[in-house]
Amino acid sequence: MLIAIILAYFALLLGIAFYTSRHSNNDSFFIGNRKSNWMLVSFGMIGTSLSGMTFISVPGTVATKGFEYFQVAIGYWLGYFVVAYILLPLYYKMQLTSIYTYLEKRLGFTAYKTGSLFFILSRTLGATLRLYLVIKVLEKFVLEGMGISFEVTSILILVLILLYTFRGGVKTIVWTDTLQTTFMLLALVICVGYMMRELNFNISAAWQHMAAQNYTRVFATDAMKPNFFLKQLVGGAFITIAMTGLDQEMMQKNISVSNLKDAQKNMLLFGFVQMVVVFIFLLLGALLTLYAAAKGLNVQGDNLFPSIAVNTGLPFFITVIFLIGLISALFPSADGALTALTSSFCIDILGLKRRIEWKEQKRAQVRHMVHISFAVLFLLCIFFFRSIDNGSLIDILLKVAGFTYGPLLGLFSFGIFTKRNVSEKLPLFICLAALLITLVIDFVNNAEWYFKTIKLAPEMTKSILQFSDQIFHGYRIGIELLIINAALTFGLLFLCSFKMKKEANILP
Repeated sequence: MLIAIILAYFALLLGIAFYTSRHSNNDSFFIGNRKSNWMLVSFGMIGTSLSGMTFISVPGTVATKGFEYFQVAIGYWLGYFVVAYILLPLYYKMQLTSIYTYLEKRLGFTAYKTGSLFFILSRTLGATLRLYLVIKVLEKFVLEGMGISFEVTSILILVLILLYTFRGGVKTIVWTDTLQTTFMLLALVICVGYMMRELNFNISAAWQHMAAQNYTRVFATDAMKPNFFLKQLVGGAFITIAMTGLDQEMMQKNISVSNLKDAQKNMLLFGFVQMVVVFIFLLLGALLTLYAAAKGLNVQGDNLFPSIAVNTGLPFFITVIFLIGLISALFPSADGALTALTSSFCIDILGLKRRIEWKEQKRAQVRHMVHISFAVLFLLCIFFFRSIDNGSLIDILLKVAGFTYGPLLGLFSFGIFTKRNVSEKLPLFICLAALLITLVIDFVNNAEWYFKTIKLAPEMTKSILQFSDQIFHGYRIGIELLIINAALTFGLLFLCSFKMKKEANILP
């Protein structure tokens, strides 16, 4: 029965893809012919930004961290104002298809290629990590009992994503993401309502019980720890600026809206709704934790939501709702990433727009080959994350973002906020140097985390921790890793820069 539901859902996606991809061309794939409805884009982006990581991991954090993740969500919302009123006007003024074209006009061809390569690295790792988590849950709680392996599940899901994004690209995923976000939010609301009924809670009683267990705490006040509220707010804002405003996938949908004003409305509405949805996920996590305690269930972390939904004798319709919500959370982050990576590689790396000698058919053939190649790369990355999974994937996701989006943030900040330039070939080496320095700093500061993730020798970990305490005096780097990386990139660029002879008129 569950397999039939999954197949029916897939058939619906393919039907939408077939309908929306009629008369599609390369512009449809890359930017939806700049005719996307801003409300559909805004709504669909909620699913893209939240993904299966939010659906599974955020509720699982409540037992140990309460509502602390909401600090990051507030920071996200603040960051959307920067994206809406600093970055979007720039992109619309320059009529960009790839946002990294800005770097070429401002800092030169090498900066342009560097920005594109860091985006490709960032989005590939981030999207496949999210995809891996959902496939892992599907395998463990649904498909394993049917004899369907992790490998087969991974291949089938990627083939499906490939099929429904192959022709329509952005033009298609604006609609499929809207559908999937709807299903995900419906699943979330229904599960919250059902848990409250099972626990015999009204809203007031639910909140009192959550508060009694200290689950409703939001703000952390220890400045030495990674969860300190100021770190989380500022870090969340910078994550939004980097992972939304400097991310081709997210901006590809935004600049498919016909005008700047609507794109800005889309961004601010999306940011506010996302904050509300994150709060509801945390509420669900608290209810699930209370339910597990009441039933004597020993489940926590990423296993909390799926274990209760699938294996605790709840009505079958709750299992179905969970499954549909999980799949709906999976696809918006994966399909958009595959499309955006194809777009970035074709335009930024292969120079598709510059090759005027290529006819439309030739361009489409190249795009198809790149699209398939990225699907294969996704599969390889999924298998890699399976080998290093330490049970805390949301921590890995934020750390990956700090390493890979930091150079992007530093490049764009230097271009927008200074009137200086650097030698043509320096940006790549500077970004790599900043990344390496950041990695060393974080490795020394968070040796225990690396030990758990990549299995370092205990003796090495102990000596590194002693050295770390001497340098950092107990301070632990958290979400601000992205800011450190960006600041190093900016600082190195500034040290190697010179004043422009003629200021380029590129700011809005």
